[in-house]
Amino acid sequence: MSSFTPCKGKTACRDDGARCLTCERSFAEIEQTRALIDALADFALQQGYENVDEFAAYVADKVVKKVKYRQSAM
Repeated sequence: MSSFTPCKGKTACRDDGARCLTCERSFAEIEQTRALIDALADFALQQGYENVDEFAAYVADKVVKKVKYRQSAM
């Protein structure tokens, strides 16, 4: 299993044509992460949530729990 390194921002991004040399993630991984975040943002806007921080914290907590559960089942 690998470690996640968050993006340092587009101005810090350096690439070799296939991956960012700053965070070491592939462009495919970066694009998929952005798509997931966009989908969650769109969903929160569609629902009209005023407490976006609570929604984001809920989603983050659920992701951690789900990943840990699935790892333990392997």
